[in-house]
Amino acid sequence: MYNLSNIADTVQKYAKITAEIAKVDVEVVDSKLVRVAGTGIFSDGINTDVSENSHVYKNAIATGERQIVSEPGKDERCKNCRLKNECHETFEISMPINMKGEIIGVIGMACDNEESKKIILDNLDSYMEFLEQIADFIATKAYEDEEAKNKMSIISMLKLITRSMDEGAIIINNEGNVDTINVSAKKQLGISRIINNEKIYIEATGDTVNNSKEYRVRIGENVNTVIGDIYEVPENPMFKQVILFRDLNKVQSNIYAMTSTINAINTDKIVGSSKKIIELKEEIKKVANSFSTVLITGESGSGKEVVATAIWQNSDRRNNRFVAINCAAIPEPLLESELFGYVKGAFTGADPNGKIGKFELANNGVIFLDEIGDMPIYLQSKLLRVIQDKKVIRIGSNQVIPLDVRIIAATNKDLRQMINENKFREDLYYRLNVIPIEIPPLRERKEDIKDLIYHFIHYYRKMFGKNFDKIEDETMKKLLDYPWYGNVRELENTVEFMVNMMEHGVINDNAIPINIKKKDYKKSIKNNKVRTLKEIEQEEIQKAIDYYGNTTEGKIEAANALGIGIATLYRKLQ
Repeated sequence: MYNLSNIADTVQKYAKITAEIAKVDVEVVDSKLVRVAGTGIFSDGINTDVSENSHVYKNAIATGERQIVSEPGKDERCKNCRLKNECHETFEISMPINMKGEIIGVIGMACDNEESKKIILDNLDSYMEFLEQIADFIATKAYEDEEAKNKMSIISMLKLITRSMDEGAIIINNEGNVDTINVSAKKQLGISRIINNEKIYIEATGDTVNNSKEYRVRIGENVNTVIGDIYEVPENPMFKQVILFRDLNKVQSNIYAMTSTINAINTDKIVGSSKKIIELKEEIKKVANSFSTVLITGESGSGKEVVATAIWQNSDRRNNRFVAINCAAIPEPLLESELFGYVKGAFTGADPNGKIGKFELANNGVIFLDEIGDMPIYLQSKLLRVIQDKKVIRIGSNQVIPLDVRIIAATNKDLRQMINENKFREDLYYRLNVIPIEIPPLRERKEDIKDLIYHFIHYYRKMFGKNFDKIEDETMKKLLDYPWYGNVRELENTVEFMVNMMEHGVINDNAIPINIKKKDYKKSIKNNKVRTLKEIEQEEIQKAIDYYGNTTEGKIEAANALGIGIATLYRKLQ
Protein backbone atom coordinates (compact mmCIF):
# COMPACT_ATOMS: atom_id res chain seq x y z
CA MET A 1 0.00 0.00 0.00
CA TYR A 2 1.40 3.39 -1.00
CA ASN A 3 2.07 5.80 1.87
CA LEU A 4 0.82 9.35 1.17
CA SER A 5 3.33 10.78 3.63
CA ASN A 6 5.95 10.23 0.87
CA ILE A 7 4.46 13.25 -0.92
CA ALA A 8 3.23 15.10 2.17
CA ASP A 9 4.41 18.51 0.90
CA THR A 10 2.57 18.08 -2.40
CA VAL A 11 -0.59 16.91 -0.61
CA GLN A 12 -0.48 19.95 1.71
CA LYS A 13 -0.26 22.27 -1.32
CA TYR A 14 -3.35 20.65 -2.86
CA ALA A 15 -5.18 20.93 0.50
CA LYS A 16 -4.43 24.67 0.71
CA ILE A 17 -5.53 25.27 -2.90
CA THR A 18 -8.78 23.40 -2.27
CA ALA A 19 -9.44 25.33 0.95
CA GLU A 20 -8.81 28.71 -0.71
CA ILE A 21 -11.02 28.03 -3.72
CA ALA A 22 -13.87 26.27 -1.93
CA LYS A 23 -13.71 28.45 1.23
CA VAL A 24 -13.79 25.36 3.43
CA ASP A 25 -11.49 23.46 5.77
CA VAL A 26 -9.68 20.54 4.10
CA GLU A 27 -8.13 17.37 5.53
CA VAL A 28 -6.23 14.53 3.86
CA VAL A 29 -5.66 11.18 5.60
CA ASP A 30 -3.84 8.09 4.38
CA SER A 31 -5.21 4.55 4.21
CA LYS A 32 -4.39 4.04 7.92
CA LEU A 33 -6.32 7.21 8.85
CA VAL A 34 -3.21 9.20 9.73
CA ARG A 35 -3.59 12.90 8.94
CA VAL A 36 -1.14 13.82 6.18
CA ALA A 37 -2.29 17.40 5.47
CA GLY A 38 -4.88 19.88 6.78
CA THR A 39 -6.12 23.50 6.83
CA GLY A 40 -8.21 25.48 9.28
CA ILE A 41 -9.56 23.30 12.07
CA PHE A 42 -7.51 20.39 10.65
CA SER A 43 -4.16 22.20 10.55
CA ASP A 44 -3.14 20.93 13.98
CA GLY A 45 -2.07 17.35 14.57
CA ILE A 46 -0.41 16.55 11.25
CA ASN A 47 0.93 12.95 11.30
CA THR A 48 -1.48 11.98 14.10
CA ASP A 49 -3.89 9.06 14.11
CA VAL A 50 -7.50 10.28 13.71
CA SER A 51 -9.13 6.88 13.30
CA GLU A 52 -11.38 7.30 16.37
CA ASN A 53 -12.97 10.41 14.87
CA SER A 54 -13.01 9.40 11.20
CA HIS A 55 -15.73 6.80 10.77
CA VAL A 56 -16.98 8.47 7.61
CA TYR A 57 -13.45 8.18 6.16
CA LYS A 58 -13.48 4.50 7.07
CA ASN A 59 -16.61 4.07 4.95
CA ALA A 60 -14.97 5.90 2.03
CA ILE A 61 -11.92 3.63 2.20
CA ALA A 62 -13.96 0.46 2.63
CA THR A 63 -16.44 1.18 -0.19
CA GLY A 64 -14.30 3.36 -2.49
CA GLU A 65 -17.29 5.71 -2.77
CA ARG A 66 -17.68 9.42 -1.96
CA GLN A 67 -19.40 10.27 1.31
CA ILE A 68 -21.79 13.26 1.85
CA VAL A 69 -22.79 14.07 5.44
CA SER A 70 -25.38 16.85 5.67
CA GLU A 71 -25.82 16.66 9.46
CA PRO A 72 -22.51 15.74 11.06
CA GLY A 73 -22.88 14.30 14.55
CA LYS A 74 -26.41 13.11 13.87
CA ASP A 75 -25.72 10.99 10.81
CA GLU A 76 -25.81 7.20 11.23
CA ARG A 77 -22.19 7.05 10.10
CA CYS A 78 -21.19 9.29 13.01
CA LYS A 79 -22.72 7.23 15.79
CA ASN A 80 -19.41 5.70 16.86
CA CYS A 81 -17.46 8.96 16.64
CA ARG A 82 -15.99 9.97 19.99
CA LEU A 83 -16.59 13.69 19.25
CA LYS A 84 -20.11 13.42 17.78
CA ASN A 85 -21.65 15.48 20.61
CA GLU A 86 -19.00 18.17 20.28
CA CYS A 87 -18.99 18.37 16.46
CA HIS A 88 -19.13 21.93 15.11
CA GLU A 89 -19.25 20.93 11.44
CA THR A 90 -22.45 21.66 9.49
CA PHE A 91 -21.56 19.82 6.26
CA GLU A 92 -18.92 17.35 5.14
CA ILE A 93 -17.80 15.72 1.88
CA SER A 94 -15.23 12.85 1.79
CA MET A 95 -13.64 11.72 -1.49
CA PRO A 96 -11.52 8.51 -1.68
CA ILE A 97 -8.10 8.86 -3.37
CA ASN A 98 -7.92 5.99 -5.88
CA MET A 99 -4.51 5.07 -7.33
CA LYS A 100 -4.84 2.38 -10.01
CA GLY A 101 -7.70 0.64 -8.20
CA GLU A 102 -6.16 0.97 -4.74
CA ILE A 103 -7.63 3.41 -2.13
CA ILE A 104 -4.56 5.10 -0.65
CA GLY A 105 -6.35 7.79 1.37
CA VAL A 106 -9.26 10.24 1.64
CA ILE A 107 -9.57 13.99 1.08
CA GLY A 108 -12.34 15.64 3.06
CA MET A 109 -13.80 19.15 3.13
CA ALA A 110 -16.02 20.56 5.90
CA CYS A 111 -17.73 23.84 6.84
CA ASP A 112 -18.89 25.05 10.28
CA ASN A 113 -21.74 27.47 9.42
CA GLU A 114 -25.09 27.34 7.68
CA GLU A 115 -24.20 29.98 5.10
CA SER A 116 -21.28 27.93 3.76
CA LYS A 117 -23.42 24.82 3.88
CA LYS A 118 -26.08 26.47 1.71
CA ILE A 119 -23.48 27.57 -0.83
CA ILE A 120 -22.11 24.03 -1.08
CA LEU A 121 -25.59 22.48 -1.37
CA ASP A 122 -26.58 24.94 -4.08
CA ASN A 123 -23.43 24.01 -6.05
CA LEU A 124 -22.98 20.44 -4.85
CA ASP A 125 -22.16 18.93 -8.27
CA SER A 126 -19.44 21.50 -8.88
CA TYR A 127 -17.93 20.93 -5.44
CA MET A 128 -18.01 17.18 -5.92
CA GLU A 129 -16.37 17.41 -9.33
CA PHE A 130 -13.72 19.78 -8.03
CA LEU A 131 -12.91 17.56 -5.03
CA GLU A 132 -12.74 14.50 -7.30
CA GLN A 133 -10.21 16.29 -9.54
CA ILE A 134 -8.07 17.17 -6.53
CA ALA A 135 -8.20 13.52 -5.40
CA ASP A 136 -7.12 12.46 -8.90
CA PHE A 137 -4.24 14.97 -8.85
CA ILE A 138 -3.02 13.56 -5.55
CA ALA A 139 -3.35 9.98 -6.89
CA THR A 140 -1.40 10.91 -10.01
CA LYS A 141 1.42 12.46 -7.99
CA ALA A 142 1.50 9.39 -5.78
CA TYR A 143 1.71 7.12 -8.82
CA GLU A 144 4.51 9.20 -10.35
CA ASP A 145 6.40 9.09 -7.06
CA GLU A 146 6.00 5.32 -6.83
CA GLU A 147 7.11 4.85 -10.46
CA ALA A 148 10.15 7.03 -9.89
CA LYS A 149 11.07 5.00 -6.82
CA ASN A 150 10.54 1.76 -8.78
CA LYS A 151 12.76 3.02 -11.58
CA MET A 152 15.46 4.03 -9.11
CA SER A 153 15.12 0.64 -7.45
CA ILE A 154 15.50 -1.09 -10.83
CA ILE A 155 18.47 1.10 -11.67
CA SER A 156 20.08 0.33 -8.31
CA MET A 157 19.43 -3.36 -8.86
CA LEU A 158 20.82 -3.12 -12.39
CA LYS A 159 23.98 -1.51 -11.08
CA LEU A 160 24.29 -4.12 -8.33
CA ILE A 161 23.84 -6.98 -10.81
CA THR A 162 26.23 -5.33 -13.25
CA ARG A 163 28.96 -5.08 -10.63
CA SER A 164 28.60 -8.70 -9.58
CA MET A 165 28.45 -10.28 -13.05
CA ASP A 166 31.19 -12.55 -14.37
CA GLU A 167 30.62 -11.12 -17.84
CA GLY A 168 31.98 -7.72 -18.67
CA ALA A 169 29.19 -5.17 -18.24
CA ILE A 170 29.13 -1.42 -18.86
CA ILE A 171 26.14 0.91 -18.39
CA ILE A 172 26.38 3.90 -20.73
CA ASN A 173 24.60 7.17 -19.99
CA ASN A 174 22.86 9.44 -22.47
CA GLU A 175 26.05 11.44 -23.03
CA GLY A 176 27.84 8.31 -24.26
CA ASN A 177 29.97 8.11 -21.12
CA VAL A 178 30.53 5.24 -18.70
CA ASP A 179 28.12 5.36 -15.77
CA THR A 180 28.90 1.92 -14.29
CA ILE A 181 31.61 -0.61 -15.19
CA ASN A 182 32.11 -3.90 -13.39
CA VAL A 183 35.35 -5.59 -12.34
CA SER A 184 35.20 -8.14 -15.19
CA ALA A 185 34.90 -5.41 -17.83
CA LYS A 186 37.84 -3.49 -16.36
CA LYS A 187 39.94 -6.64 -16.29
CA GLN A 188 39.11 -7.53 -19.90
CA LEU A 189 39.95 -4.00 -21.04
CA GLY A 190 43.12 -3.87 -18.95
CA ILE A 191 41.87 -0.99 -16.77
CA SER A 192 43.14 -0.56 -13.22
CA ARG A 193 42.14 3.07 -12.58
CA ILE A 194 38.80 4.39 -11.31
CA ILE A 195 36.44 5.12 -14.21
CA ASN A 196 34.30 8.21 -13.60
CA ASN A 197 32.10 9.37 -16.47
CA GLU A 198 34.77 8.70 -19.13
CA LYS A 199 33.91 8.57 -22.83
CA ILE A 200 33.48 5.08 -24.29
CA TYR A 201 33.90 4.22 -27.98
CA ILE A 202 32.37 1.02 -29.35
CA GLU A 203 33.01 -0.10 -32.93
CA ALA A 204 31.41 -3.19 -34.47
CA THR A 205 33.89 -5.20 -36.55
CA GLY A 206 31.03 -6.64 -38.62
CA ASP A 207 31.68 -10.23 -37.53
CA THR A 208 29.22 -12.41 -35.65
CA VAL A 209 30.78 -15.33 -33.79
CA ASN A 210 29.19 -17.66 -31.23
CA ASN A 211 25.82 -15.97 -31.75
CA SER A 212 27.19 -12.61 -30.56
CA LYS A 213 28.72 -9.66 -32.35
CA GLU A 214 32.37 -8.73 -32.23
CA TYR A 215 33.23 -5.20 -31.04
CA ARG A 216 36.30 -3.12 -30.39
CA VAL A 217 35.81 -1.26 -27.12
CA ARG A 218 37.98 1.69 -26.13
CA ILE A 219 38.02 3.70 -22.91
CA GLY A 220 40.90 6.15 -22.87
CA GLU A 221 43.99 4.29 -24.06
CA ASN A 222 42.57 0.86 -23.20
CA VAL A 223 41.35 -1.10 -26.23
CA ASN A 224 40.26 -4.70 -26.64
CA THR A 225 38.24 -6.92 -28.99
CA VAL A 226 35.25 -8.51 -27.29
CA ILE A 227 32.31 -10.74 -28.15
CA GLY A 228 28.96 -9.56 -26.84
CA ASP A 229 25.71 -7.66 -27.32
CA ILE A 230 24.49 -4.08 -26.88
CA TYR A 231 21.05 -3.50 -25.35
CA GLU A 232 19.21 -0.20 -25.69
CA VAL A 233 17.61 1.18 -22.51
CA PRO A 234 14.15 2.43 -23.62
CA GLU A 235 12.65 5.70 -22.36
CA ASN A 236 15.19 6.33 -19.65
CA PRO A 237 16.31 9.89 -18.85
CA MET A 238 19.67 8.69 -17.49
CA PHE A 239 20.87 5.67 -19.43
CA LYS A 240 21.24 4.92 -23.11
CA GLN A 241 22.76 1.44 -23.45
CA VAL A 242 24.13 -1.58 -21.63
CA ILE A 243 26.89 -3.66 -23.24
CA LEU A 244 27.51 -7.20 -22.01
CA PHE A 245 30.59 -8.95 -23.35
CA ARG A 246 33.20 -11.65 -22.98
CA ASP A 247 36.81 -11.21 -23.84
CA LEU A 248 37.58 -13.01 -27.11
CA ASN A 249 40.36 -14.95 -25.39
CA LYS A 250 37.92 -16.16 -22.74
CA VAL A 251 35.43 -17.27 -25.41
CA GLN A 252 38.24 -19.20 -27.05
CA SER A 253 39.24 -20.72 -23.69
CA ASN A 254 35.69 -21.92 -23.07
CA ILE A 255 35.51 -23.52 -26.53
CA TYR A 256 38.94 -25.10 -25.99
CA ALA A 257 37.89 -26.47 -22.58
CA MET A 258 34.77 -28.03 -24.12
CA THR A 259 36.50 -29.57 -27.15
CA SER A 260 40.08 -30.37 -26.12
CA THR A 261 40.78 -34.05 -25.43
CA ILE A 262 44.58 -33.92 -25.63
CA ASN A 263 46.46 -36.32 -23.38
CA ALA A 264 49.62 -34.26 -23.04
CA ILE A 265 52.89 -35.81 -21.87
CA ASN A 266 56.45 -34.59 -21.55
CA THR A 267 59.59 -36.41 -22.66
CA ASP A 268 60.00 -38.16 -19.31
CA LYS A 269 56.73 -40.01 -19.93
CA ILE A 270 57.65 -41.29 -23.40
CA VAL A 271 58.03 -45.05 -22.94
CA GLY A 272 61.17 -46.69 -24.30
CA SER A 273 64.84 -47.24 -23.51
CA SER A 274 66.27 -47.85 -27.00
CA LYS A 275 69.01 -45.64 -28.36
CA LYS A 276 66.65 -44.22 -30.99
CA ILE A 277 64.05 -43.21 -28.39
CA ILE A 278 66.69 -41.63 -26.14
CA GLU A 279 67.93 -39.62 -29.14
CA LEU A 280 64.33 -38.66 -29.98
CA LYS A 281 63.77 -37.34 -26.44
CA GLU A 282 66.93 -35.25 -26.62
CA GLU A 283 65.90 -33.87 -29.99
CA ILE A 284 62.48 -32.88 -28.61
CA LYS A 285 64.11 -30.96 -25.75
CA LYS A 286 66.44 -29.14 -28.16
CA VAL A 287 63.69 -27.87 -30.47
CA ALA A 288 60.92 -27.35 -27.89
CA ASN A 289 61.45 -23.62 -27.28
CA SER A 290 61.99 -22.71 -30.91
CA PHE A 291 59.28 -20.87 -32.87
CA SER A 292 60.16 -22.80 -36.05
CA THR A 293 57.69 -25.22 -37.61
CA VAL A 294 58.18 -28.94 -37.04
CA LEU A 295 57.35 -31.77 -39.44
CA ILE A 296 56.98 -35.16 -37.74
CA THR A 297 57.10 -38.19 -40.02
CA GLY A 298 56.55 -41.81 -39.21
CA GLU A 299 54.38 -44.79 -39.92
CA SER A 300 50.77 -44.91 -38.80
CA GLY A 301 50.48 -45.65 -35.09
CA SER A 302 54.08 -44.74 -34.30
CA GLY A 303 53.15 -41.93 -31.87
CA LYS A 304 53.35 -38.70 -33.85
CA GLU A 305 50.81 -36.93 -31.62
CA VAL A 306 52.72 -38.07 -28.53
CA VAL A 307 55.87 -36.40 -29.89
CA ALA A 308 53.89 -33.25 -30.80
CA THR A 309 52.44 -32.90 -27.28
CA ALA A 310 55.88 -33.59 -25.78
CA ILE A 311 57.30 -30.66 -27.80
CA TRP A 312 54.46 -28.49 -26.50
CA GLN A 313 54.87 -29.58 -22.87
CA ASN A 314 58.63 -28.93 -22.94
CA SER A 315 58.25 -25.48 -24.48
CA ASP A 316 57.55 -22.06 -23.01
CA ARG A 317 54.04 -22.35 -24.52
CA ARG A 318 53.07 -25.21 -22.23
CA ASN A 319 50.52 -23.04 -20.39
CA ASN A 320 48.85 -22.00 -23.63
CA ARG A 321 46.63 -24.10 -25.88
CA PHE A 322 47.49 -27.15 -27.93
CA VAL A 323 44.90 -27.46 -30.70
CA ALA A 324 44.95 -30.59 -32.84
CA ILE A 325 43.13 -31.19 -36.10
CA ASN A 326 43.25 -34.31 -38.25
CA CYS A 327 43.29 -33.15 -41.86
CA ALA A 328 42.24 -36.61 -43.07
CA ALA A 329 39.29 -37.03 -40.69
CA ILE A 330 37.38 -33.88 -41.71
CA PRO A 331 35.48 -33.80 -45.03
CA GLU A 332 37.27 -31.67 -47.60
CA PRO A 333 34.49 -29.02 -47.91
CA LEU A 334 34.54 -28.44 -44.12
CA LEU A 335 38.28 -28.41 -43.55
CA GLU A 336 38.79 -24.77 -44.54
CA SER A 337 36.08 -23.56 -42.14
CA GLU A 338 37.51 -25.73 -39.36
CA LEU A 339 40.97 -24.26 -39.84
CA PHE A 340 40.12 -20.61 -40.39
CA GLY A 341 36.62 -20.21 -38.92
CA TYR A 342 33.72 -18.24 -40.37
CA VAL A 343 31.19 -15.57 -39.47
CA LYS A 344 27.40 -15.62 -39.46
CA GLY A 345 25.99 -16.08 -42.98
CA ALA A 346 29.39 -16.89 -44.50
CA PHE A 347 28.02 -19.70 -46.68
CA THR A 348 24.97 -21.91 -47.15
CA GLY A 349 24.64 -24.44 -44.37
CA ALA A 350 26.99 -22.60 -42.01
CA ASP A 351 26.18 -22.49 -38.32
CA PRO A 352 24.17 -19.25 -37.87
CA ASN A 353 26.25 -18.49 -34.79
CA GLY A 354 29.53 -18.42 -36.72
CA LYS A 355 32.57 -20.38 -35.61
CA ILE A 356 36.08 -19.72 -34.32
CA GLY A 357 38.69 -21.55 -36.39
CA LYS A 358 41.43 -23.79 -35.04
CA PHE A 359 44.20 -21.31 -35.91
CA GLU A 360 42.48 -18.52 -34.01
CA LEU A 361 41.76 -20.90 -31.13
CA ALA A 362 45.45 -21.84 -30.94
CA ASN A 363 46.65 -18.22 -30.90
CA ASN A 364 49.67 -17.83 -28.58
CA GLY A 365 49.89 -21.62 -28.38
CA VAL A 366 50.52 -24.61 -30.66
CA ILE A 367 48.47 -26.03 -33.53
CA PHE A 368 49.04 -29.64 -34.56
CA LEU A 369 48.13 -30.45 -38.17
CA ASP A 370 47.96 -34.24 -38.22
CA GLU A 371 47.89 -36.10 -41.56
CA ILE A 372 49.01 -32.94 -43.38
CA GLY A 373 49.59 -35.03 -46.51
CA ASP A 374 45.81 -35.41 -46.88
CA MET A 375 45.18 -31.66 -47.07
CA PRO A 376 43.62 -30.64 -50.43
CA ILE A 377 46.01 -28.83 -52.75
CA TYR A 378 43.85 -25.66 -52.86
CA LEU A 379 43.97 -25.38 -49.06
CA GLN A 380 47.73 -25.84 -49.03
CA SER A 381 48.18 -22.43 -50.67
CA LYS A 382 45.97 -20.80 -48.02
CA LEU A 383 47.91 -22.52 -45.25
CA LEU A 384 51.15 -21.31 -46.79
CA ARG A 385 49.83 -17.74 -46.76
CA VAL A 386 48.85 -18.02 -43.10
CA ILE A 387 52.32 -19.31 -42.20
CA GLN A 388 54.03 -16.52 -44.18
CA ASP A 389 51.78 -13.61 -43.12
CA LYS A 390 51.15 -14.77 -39.54
CA LYS A 391 47.52 -13.72 -39.77
CA VAL A 392 44.17 -15.28 -40.58
CA ILE A 393 40.83 -14.02 -41.90
CA ARG A 394 37.61 -15.84 -41.07
CA ILE A 395 35.54 -16.97 -44.05
CA GLY A 396 33.02 -14.25 -44.91
CA SER A 397 34.91 -11.59 -42.95
CA ASN A 398 37.40 -8.87 -43.74
CA GLN A 399 38.83 -8.62 -40.22
CA VAL A 400 42.51 -9.53 -40.05
CA ILE A 401 43.44 -11.54 -36.95
CA PRO A 402 47.17 -11.47 -36.12
CA LEU A 403 48.60 -14.84 -35.12
CA ASP A 404 51.32 -16.01 -32.81
CA VAL A 405 51.07 -19.76 -33.35
CA ARG A 406 53.69 -22.48 -33.49
CA ILE A 407 52.84 -25.06 -36.15
CA ILE A 408 53.61 -28.75 -35.76
CA ALA A 409 52.61 -30.96 -38.69
CA ALA A 410 52.70 -34.73 -39.05
CA THR A 411 52.24 -37.29 -41.80
CA ASN A 412 52.79 -40.95 -42.58
CA LYS A 413 53.13 -40.20 -46.29
CA ASP A 414 56.19 -39.51 -48.42
CA LEU A 415 55.69 -35.79 -49.10
CA ARG A 416 58.64 -35.68 -51.53
CA GLN A 417 56.98 -38.33 -53.68
CA MET A 418 53.71 -36.37 -53.46
CA ILE A 419 55.55 -33.25 -54.64
CA ASN A 420 56.76 -35.17 -57.71
CA GLU A 421 53.15 -36.24 -58.35
CA ASN A 422 51.93 -32.61 -57.96
CA LYS A 423 49.85 -33.61 -54.91
CA PHE A 424 51.74 -31.47 -52.40
CA ARG A 425 53.17 -27.97 -52.75
CA GLU A 426 56.93 -27.87 -52.64
CA ASP A 427 57.02 -24.38 -51.07
CA LEU A 428 54.67 -25.52 -48.27
CA TYR A 429 56.85 -28.58 -47.67
CA TYR A 430 59.91 -26.42 -47.08
CA ARG A 431 57.93 -24.10 -44.80
CA LEU A 432 56.82 -27.06 -42.69
CA ASN A 433 60.02 -29.08 -42.79
CA VAL A 434 62.18 -26.50 -40.98
CA ILE A 435 62.74 -28.95 -38.12
CA PRO A 436 62.22 -32.53 -39.34
CA ILE A 437 61.64 -35.25 -36.74
CA GLU A 438 61.38 -38.86 -37.85
CA ILE A 439 59.90 -41.49 -35.54
CA PRO A 440 61.40 -44.93 -36.18
CA PRO A 441 58.91 -47.80 -36.53
CA LEU A 442 58.56 -50.16 -33.57
CA ARG A 443 60.16 -53.09 -35.42
CA GLU A 444 63.39 -51.07 -35.66
CA ARG A 445 63.58 -50.51 -31.90
CA LYS A 446 62.72 -53.87 -30.44
CA GLU A 447 64.20 -52.89 -27.07
CA ASP A 448 61.13 -50.69 -26.55
CA ILE A 449 58.59 -53.47 -27.18
CA LYS A 450 58.95 -55.02 -23.72
CA ASP A 451 58.81 -51.61 -22.02
CA LEU A 452 55.62 -50.75 -23.88
CA ILE A 453 54.02 -54.14 -23.19
CA TYR A 454 54.48 -53.78 -19.42
CA HIS A 455 53.42 -50.13 -19.53
CA PHE A 456 50.11 -50.95 -21.21
CA ILE A 457 49.55 -54.10 -19.09
CA HIS A 458 49.68 -52.04 -15.90
CA TYR A 459 47.43 -49.38 -17.43
CA TYR A 460 44.70 -51.81 -18.54
CA ARG A 461 44.83 -54.15 -15.55
CA LYS A 462 44.11 -51.12 -13.32
CA MET A 463 41.31 -50.05 -15.65
CA PHE A 464 39.73 -53.54 -15.63
CA GLY A 465 40.49 -54.24 -11.96
CA LYS A 466 42.51 -57.39 -12.74
CA ASN A 467 45.63 -58.82 -11.11
CA PHE A 468 48.74 -59.43 -13.20
CA ASP A 469 51.49 -61.87 -12.34
CA LYS A 470 53.62 -62.61 -15.40
CA ILE A 471 53.96 -63.19 -19.13
CA GLU A 472 55.22 -66.63 -20.07
CA ASP A 473 58.64 -66.58 -21.77
CA GLU A 474 57.44 -68.28 -24.96
CA THR A 475 54.59 -65.78 -25.27
CA MET A 476 56.93 -62.82 -24.72
CA LYS A 477 59.26 -64.21 -27.43
CA LYS A 478 56.36 -64.28 -29.91
CA LEU A 479 55.46 -60.70 -29.02
CA LEU A 480 59.05 -59.56 -29.49
CA ASP A 481 59.37 -61.37 -32.84
CA TYR A 482 56.13 -59.95 -34.23
CA PRO A 483 56.84 -57.12 -36.73
CA TRP A 484 54.17 -54.70 -35.38
CA TYR A 485 53.27 -53.08 -38.67
CA GLY A 486 50.67 -51.04 -36.81
CA ASN A 487 53.39 -49.85 -34.41
CA VAL A 488 52.54 -48.64 -30.89
CA ARG A 489 48.82 -48.37 -31.64
CA GLU A 490 48.65 -52.03 -32.69
CA LEU A 491 50.72 -53.03 -29.67
CA GLU A 492 48.40 -51.17 -27.28
CA ASN A 493 45.29 -52.78 -28.79
CA THR A 494 46.95 -56.20 -28.53
CA VAL A 495 47.82 -55.67 -24.86
CA GLU A 496 44.26 -54.55 -24.13
CA PHE A 497 43.05 -57.80 -25.72
CA MET A 498 45.53 -59.88 -23.72
CA VAL A 499 44.57 -58.29 -20.39
CA ASN A 500 40.93 -59.07 -21.15
CA MET A 501 41.75 -62.69 -22.04
CA MET A 502 44.35 -63.56 -19.35
CA GLU A 503 43.45 -65.93 -16.54
CA HIS A 504 44.82 -66.03 -12.98
CA GLY A 505 47.11 -63.08 -13.75
CA VAL A 506 49.14 -64.98 -16.36
CA ILE A 507 49.43 -64.02 -20.03
CA ASN A 508 50.21 -67.05 -22.19
CA ASP A 509 49.63 -68.14 -25.79
CA ASN A 510 45.92 -68.58 -25.08
CA ALA A 511 45.64 -64.85 -24.38
CA ILE A 512 47.34 -63.50 -27.53
CA PRO A 513 45.58 -62.75 -30.87
CA ILE A 514 45.57 -65.54 -33.46
CA ASN A 515 47.64 -63.58 -35.99
CA ILE A 516 50.56 -63.49 -33.53
CA LYS A 517 50.21 -67.21 -32.74
CA LYS A 518 50.90 -68.12 -36.39
CA LYS A 519 54.41 -69.33 -37.07
CA ASP A 520 54.42 -68.29 -40.73
CA TYR A 521 53.23 -64.67 -40.57
CA LYS A 522 56.61 -63.41 -41.78
CA LYS A 523 56.56 -65.83 -44.70
CA SER A 524 52.98 -64.97 -45.71
CA ILE A 525 53.71 -61.25 -45.64
CA LYS A 526 56.91 -61.70 -47.64
CA ASN A 527 55.55 -64.11 -50.26
CA ASN A 528 52.10 -62.63 -50.82
CA LYS A 529 52.18 -59.75 -53.27
CA VAL A 530 50.46 -56.62 -51.98
CA ARG A 531 47.99 -55.38 -54.55
CA THR A 532 47.37 -51.71 -55.15
CA LEU A 533 43.98 -50.19 -54.33
CA LYS A 534 43.54 -49.46 -58.03
CA GLU A 535 43.98 -53.15 -58.88
CA ILE A 536 41.50 -54.19 -56.17
CA GLU A 537 38.98 -51.61 -57.40
CA GLN A 538 39.27 -52.75 -61.02
CA GLU A 539 38.83 -56.38 -59.98
CA GLU A 540 35.69 -55.66 -57.89
CA ILE A 541 34.11 -53.51 -60.62
CA GLN A 542 34.71 -56.24 -63.21
CA LYS A 543 33.28 -58.82 -60.81
CA ALA A 544 30.10 -56.74 -60.38
CA ILE A 545 29.68 -56.24 -64.15
CA ASP A 546 30.18 -59.97 -64.79
CA TYR A 547 27.56 -60.81 -62.17
CA TYR A 548 24.85 -58.24 -63.00
CA GLY A 549 25.50 -57.89 -66.72
CA ASN A 550 26.79 -55.19 -69.04
CA THR A 551 23.33 -53.76 -69.79
CA THR A 552 22.12 -50.39 -68.48
CA GLU A 553 19.97 -52.13 -65.85
CA GLY A 554 22.88 -54.39 -64.92
CA LYS A 555 25.20 -51.43 -64.47
CA ILE A 556 22.66 -49.69 -62.21
CA GLU A 557 22.47 -52.81 -60.02
CA ALA A 558 26.27 -53.15 -60.08
CA ALA A 559 26.67 -49.51 -58.96
CA ASN A 560 24.24 -50.09 -56.08
CA ALA A 561 26.10 -53.22 -55.04
CA LEU A 562 29.44 -51.38 -55.12
CA GLY A 563 27.99 -48.46 -53.12
CA ILE A 564 28.73 -45.84 -55.77
CA GLY A 565 26.65 -43.70 -58.11
CA ILE A 566 25.95 -44.79 -61.68
CA ALA A 567 27.86 -41.76 -63.02
CA THR A 568 30.90 -42.74 -60.94
CA LEU A 569 30.69 -46.30 -62.29
CA TYR A 570 30.63 -45.10 -65.92
CA ARG A 571 33.61 -42.84 -65.25
CA LYS A 572 35.62 -45.69 -63.72
CA LEU A 573 34.69 -48.05 -66.57
CA GLN A 574 36.07 -45.52 -69.05
